[in-house]
Amino acid sequence: MAAMNRRTLLRAAPLLLAVPALLPARLLAAAPTPARLSERDRADLARAEAYLNTIHTLKAHFLQVSPDGSTAEGTAWMDRPGKMRFQYDAPSPLLLVAGHGLFFFHDSKLGQTTNLPLSATPLGLLLTNNLKLSGDVTVTEVSRQPGMLQIGMVRTASPDDGSLTLVFVDNPLALRQWSVVDSQGRETRVTLFNVQLGGSFDPQLFDFTPETQGQVPGNG
Repeated sequence: MAAMNRRTLLRAAPLLLAVPALLPARLLAAAPTPARLSERDRADLARAEAYLNTIHTLKAHFLQVSPDGSTAEGTAWMDRPGKMRFQYDAPSPLLLVAGHGLFFFHDSKLGQTTNLPLSATPLGLLLTNNLKLSGDVTVTEVSRQPGMLQIGMVRTASPDDGSLTLVFVDNPLALRQWSVVDSQGRETRVTLFNVQLGGSFDPQLFDFTPETQGQVPGNG
Protein backbone atom coordinates (compact mmCIF):
# COMPACT_ATOMS: atom_id res chain seq x y z
CA MET A 1 0.00 0.00 0.00
CA ALA A 2 1.26 3.45 -0.79
CA ALA A 3 2.09 5.46 2.27
CA MET A 4 0.21 8.60 3.23
CA ASN A 5 0.63 10.31 6.55
CA ARG A 6 -2.10 10.61 9.14
CA ARG A 7 -2.66 14.32 8.59
CA THR A 8 -3.14 13.80 4.87
CA LEU A 9 -5.73 11.14 5.51
CA LEU A 10 -7.64 13.21 8.01
CA ARG A 11 -7.62 16.16 5.65
CA ALA A 12 -8.69 14.27 2.55
CA ALA A 13 -10.98 11.52 3.80
CA PRO A 14 -14.73 12.04 4.04
CA LEU A 15 -14.73 12.54 7.73
CA LEU A 16 -17.42 15.17 7.50
CA LEU A 17 -19.92 16.59 5.13
CA ALA A 18 -21.79 19.74 4.90
CA VAL A 19 -23.68 22.00 2.67
CA PRO A 20 -23.87 25.53 3.97
CA ALA A 21 -22.83 24.95 7.54
CA LEU A 22 -25.77 24.34 9.83
CA LEU A 23 -23.88 26.00 12.65
CA PRO A 24 -20.66 28.02 12.49
CA ALA A 25 -17.66 25.74 12.86
CA ARG A 26 -15.03 26.43 15.48
CA LEU A 27 -11.42 25.48 14.93
CA LEU A 28 -9.76 23.18 17.37
CA ALA A 29 -7.59 25.03 19.85
CA ALA A 30 -4.04 23.89 20.36
CA ALA A 31 -4.96 22.60 23.80
CA PRO A 32 -8.73 21.95 23.95
CA THR A 33 -10.27 22.27 27.38
CA PRO A 34 -13.39 20.62 28.75
CA ALA A 35 -16.58 22.62 28.48
CA ARG A 36 -18.06 24.05 31.67
CA LEU A 37 -21.36 22.23 31.58
CA SER A 38 -24.64 23.58 32.87
CA GLU A 39 -27.51 21.37 33.97
CA ARG A 40 -29.13 22.01 30.60
CA ASP A 41 -25.91 20.97 28.86
CA ARG A 42 -25.77 17.73 30.83
CA ALA A 43 -29.39 16.98 30.00
CA ASP A 44 -28.76 17.57 26.29
CA LEU A 45 -25.64 15.41 26.37
CA ALA A 46 -27.66 12.61 27.94
CA ARG A 47 -30.29 12.95 25.21
CA ALA A 48 -27.66 12.95 22.47
CA GLU A 49 -25.87 9.97 23.96
CA ALA A 50 -29.11 7.98 24.22
CA TYR A 51 -30.10 8.90 20.66
CA LEU A 52 -26.73 7.99 19.14
CA ASN A 53 -26.79 4.62 20.83
CA THR A 54 -30.14 3.82 19.20
CA ILE A 55 -28.52 4.15 15.76
CA HIS A 56 -27.38 0.79 14.51
CA THR A 57 -27.62 1.21 10.75
CA LEU A 58 -27.89 4.35 8.64
CA LYS A 59 -27.89 5.15 4.94
CA ALA A 60 -27.87 8.69 3.55
CA HIS A 61 -26.79 10.93 0.73
CA PHE A 62 -23.90 13.14 1.77
CA LEU A 63 -22.27 16.38 0.80
CA GLN A 64 -18.67 16.89 1.90
CA VAL A 65 -16.81 20.18 2.11
CA SER A 66 -13.04 19.69 2.33
CA PRO A 67 -10.52 22.06 3.92
CA ASP A 68 -9.74 23.66 0.54
CA GLY A 69 -13.42 24.41 -0.05
CA SER A 70 -13.93 21.70 -2.65
CA THR A 71 -17.11 19.65 -2.45
CA ALA A 72 -18.03 16.06 -3.20
CA GLU A 73 -21.20 14.02 -2.93
CA GLY A 74 -22.07 10.37 -2.61
CA THR A 75 -23.77 7.71 -0.53
CA ALA A 76 -22.88 6.87 3.06
CA TRP A 77 -23.61 3.70 4.97
CA MET A 78 -23.01 3.21 8.68
CA ASP A 79 -23.37 -0.02 10.64
CA ARG A 80 -22.45 0.49 14.28
CA PRO A 81 -20.25 -0.51 15.87
CA GLY A 82 -17.21 -0.02 13.72
CA LYS A 83 -18.46 -0.01 10.12
CA MET A 84 -18.87 2.79 7.59
CA ARG A 85 -18.62 3.32 3.83
CA PHE A 86 -18.43 6.57 1.87
CA GLN A 87 -18.96 5.89 -1.82
CA TYR A 88 -18.20 9.07 -3.74
CA ASP A 89 -20.05 9.95 -6.91
CA ALA A 90 -18.08 10.19 -10.16
CA PRO A 91 -15.79 11.81 -11.09
CA SER A 92 -14.31 11.63 -7.59
CA PRO A 93 -11.73 8.82 -7.33
CA LEU A 94 -12.15 8.49 -3.56
CA LEU A 95 -13.57 5.74 -1.40
CA LEU A 96 -13.53 5.36 2.38
CA VAL A 97 -14.40 2.09 4.10
CA ALA A 98 -14.33 1.42 7.84
CA GLY A 99 -14.27 -2.15 9.05
CA HIS A 100 -12.23 -4.61 11.08
CA GLY A 101 -10.97 -1.79 13.30
CA LEU A 102 -9.51 0.22 10.42
CA PHE A 103 -10.34 3.04 8.04
CA PHE A 104 -9.31 2.26 4.46
CA PHE A 105 -8.90 5.33 2.26
CA HIS A 106 -8.50 4.61 -1.45
CA ASP A 107 -7.70 6.99 -4.29
CA SER A 108 -8.22 5.12 -7.57
CA LYS A 109 -6.70 7.95 -9.60
CA LEU A 110 -3.41 7.74 -7.72
CA GLY A 111 -3.66 4.00 -7.15
CA GLN A 112 -3.05 4.56 -3.44
CA THR A 113 -4.64 2.98 -0.40
CA THR A 114 -3.98 3.89 3.22
CA ASN A 115 -5.34 2.34 6.38
CA LEU A 116 -5.56 3.89 9.81
CA PRO A 117 -6.96 2.53 13.11
CA LEU A 118 -10.43 3.78 14.00
CA SER A 119 -9.01 4.74 17.37
CA ALA A 120 -6.57 7.18 15.70
CA THR A 121 -9.25 9.42 14.19
CA PRO A 122 -11.95 11.58 15.78
CA LEU A 123 -14.56 10.09 13.44
CA GLY A 124 -13.97 6.71 15.02
CA LEU A 125 -15.87 8.02 18.05
CA LEU A 126 -19.08 8.01 16.04
CA LEU A 127 -18.67 4.30 15.33
CA THR A 128 -18.04 3.36 18.95
CA ASN A 129 -20.24 0.75 20.56
CA ASN A 130 -22.17 2.28 23.47
CA LEU A 131 -20.73 5.77 22.99
CA LYS A 132 -20.42 7.74 26.23
CA LEU A 133 -19.89 11.50 26.17
CA SER A 134 -17.67 11.37 29.24
CA GLY A 135 -14.66 9.45 30.49
CA ASP A 136 -12.77 8.47 27.33
CA VAL A 137 -14.50 11.39 25.56
CA THR A 138 -14.05 15.00 26.65
CA VAL A 139 -16.85 17.35 25.61
CA THR A 140 -15.37 20.70 24.60
CA GLU A 141 -18.52 22.51 23.50
CA VAL A 142 -22.29 22.43 23.82
CA SER A 143 -24.07 25.16 21.88
CA ARG A 144 -27.52 25.78 20.51
CA GLN A 145 -29.42 27.67 17.87
CA PRO A 146 -33.18 27.51 17.44
CA GLY A 147 -34.01 23.90 16.59
CA MET A 148 -30.35 22.80 16.59
CA LEU A 149 -27.82 21.37 19.02
CA GLN A 150 -24.04 21.23 18.49
CA ILE A 151 -21.64 19.12 20.55
CA GLY A 152 -17.85 19.21 20.20
CA MET A 153 -15.59 16.49 21.57
CA VAL A 154 -12.08 15.03 21.59
CA ARG A 155 -10.57 11.78 22.78
CA THR A 156 -9.53 12.39 26.37
CA ALA A 157 -6.28 10.46 25.97
CA SER A 158 -5.27 12.00 22.63
CA PRO A 159 -6.87 15.43 22.11
CA ASP A 160 -4.15 16.40 19.64
CA ASP A 161 -5.51 13.86 17.15
CA GLY A 162 -8.29 16.35 16.38
CA SER A 163 -11.88 17.11 17.26
CA LEU A 164 -15.28 15.81 16.24
CA THR A 165 -18.34 18.07 16.27
CA LEU A 166 -21.82 16.64 15.86
CA VAL A 167 -24.76 18.80 14.78
CA PHE A 168 -28.31 17.68 15.46
CA VAL A 169 -31.68 19.04 14.49
CA ASP A 170 -33.97 18.97 17.50
CA ASN A 171 -37.56 18.06 18.33
CA PRO A 172 -37.08 15.27 17.51
CA LEU A 173 -33.32 14.89 17.86
CA ALA A 174 -31.61 13.69 14.68
CA LEU A 175 -28.00 13.74 13.48
CA ARG A 176 -27.59 15.88 10.37
CA GLN A 177 -23.97 17.01 10.24
CA TRP A 178 -20.54 16.33 11.61
CA SER A 179 -17.17 17.95 11.24
CA VAL A 180 -13.63 16.88 11.93
CA VAL A 181 -10.85 19.37 12.62
CA ASP A 182 -7.32 18.01 12.42
CA SER A 183 -4.33 18.96 14.54
CA GLN A 184 -3.51 21.86 12.21
CA GLY A 185 -7.01 23.36 12.38
CA ARG A 186 -8.15 22.08 8.97
CA GLU A 187 -11.81 21.23 8.87
CA THR A 188 -13.81 18.75 6.82
CA ARG A 189 -17.59 18.95 7.11
CA VAL A 190 -20.23 16.42 6.16
CA THR A 191 -23.98 16.94 5.92
CA LEU A 192 -26.42 14.06 5.60
CA PHE A 193 -29.59 14.13 3.48
CA ASN A 194 -32.43 11.66 3.01
CA VAL A 195 -31.35 9.76 6.10
CA GLN A 196 -32.71 6.22 6.44
CA LEU A 197 -32.35 4.45 9.78
CA GLY A 198 -32.62 0.72 10.32
CA GLY A 199 -32.47 -2.19 7.95
CA SER A 200 -29.52 -4.43 7.11
CA PHE A 201 -26.65 -4.10 4.66
CA ASP A 202 -24.51 -6.55 2.75
CA PRO A 203 -21.44 -7.16 4.98
CA GLN A 204 -19.24 -6.83 1.90
CA LEU A 205 -19.95 -3.09 1.90
CA PHE A 206 -17.49 -2.84 4.75
CA ASP A 207 -14.82 -5.20 3.43
CA PHE A 208 -12.17 -3.38 1.47
CA THR A 209 -10.10 -5.06 -1.21
CA PRO A 210 -8.45 -3.32 -4.17
CA GLU A 211 -10.27 -5.68 -6.52
CA THR A 212 -13.73 -4.64 -5.31
CA GLN A 213 -13.09 -1.05 -4.27
CA GLY A 214 -15.21 0.44 -7.03
CA GLN A 215 -18.16 -1.91 -6.58
CA VAL A 216 -21.15 -1.46 -4.33
CA PRO A 217 -22.64 -4.80 -3.24
CA GLY A 218 -26.38 -5.11 -2.86
CA ASN A 219 -27.35 -3.46 0.41
CA GLY A 220 -30.90 -4.55 0.98
